[in-house]
Amino acid sequence: MDAEPPEEKDWTPEEIRERLRRRAAFLRDLEEQRALRRRVAPRRSRRARIHATLRSRTFRTE
Repeated sequence: MDAEPPEEKDWTPEEIRERLRRRAAFLRDLEEQRALRRRVAPRRSRRARIHATLRSRTFRTE
């Protein structure tokens, strides 16, 4: 069973601009949401930071 390759579309400059505008808005919203989460739950984010540090130390070779 051969899978058909996805249809390639010729994007117009307007479509490209709109897509980039939507992507930028999404990334702004995502960063805003993450910042809000850090402010609302500082203990949780501190715990996550500590755990990430410990995980990185676990796999570090000296």
